[in-house]
Amino acid sequence: MSNVVLTGFMGTGKSTIGRALARELGYEFIDTDAMIVDRYGTIAQIFEQGGEDAFRQHERNTAVELAGRSGCVISTGGRFMLDDHNAAALVPTSDVFALLAEPEEIARRVLKDGIASRPLLADAPDPVQRIKDLVEQRRAGYARFATVSTDGRSPDDIAAEILARRRRQNAGRTRGFTAVAVAAVAVAAVLVVVFARPRR
Repeated sequence: MSNVVLTGFMGTGKSTIGRALARELGYEFIDTDAMIVDRYGTIAQIFEQGGEDAFRQHERNTAVELAGRSGCVISTGGRFMLDDHNAAALVPTSDVFALLAEPEEIARRVLKDGIASRPLLADAPDPVQRIKDLVEQRRAGYARFATVSTDGRSPDDIAAEILARRRRQNAGRTRGFTAVAVAAVAVAAVLVVVFARPRR
């Protein structure tokens, strides 16, 4: 069973939508930030003690670990899948979707919850502008994956879209595999005929 990986900026609903997907699929739900916090302390503490580099290394170790698992819905941190090491580990065994929202909507959601647990915003003189800048910096990276807009939509509606698109993707892969298999059988049959002809 291929995993489902959700990426996207903070405040796009990865955890909420991930849990909805896990319920529908009967998969295990995994939040990579929560895994890291359980093992190494809060994200703020990790940044304070080892800097961002330490946190990114924890993310890479987590990606390698999760690459060996199946039947999971994995909600990742905002930069997790933009790291080439993490993408290389998870993309081969996962259907990856990037959740998007307009910067103003992200700011509304994040600021409502407070920024104390958001190290990238905690020291910003203008958190809203910081969000806009970061969203723009990461836009192209998220666009490498299948994108899903979350603006003004319920988690169940977004989850339903992801499930439908995943079914279509998997159906396309199955058709592609079948076509290759049929072609291979046809080539093998031709070779059998050719080599079975009596030689003069």
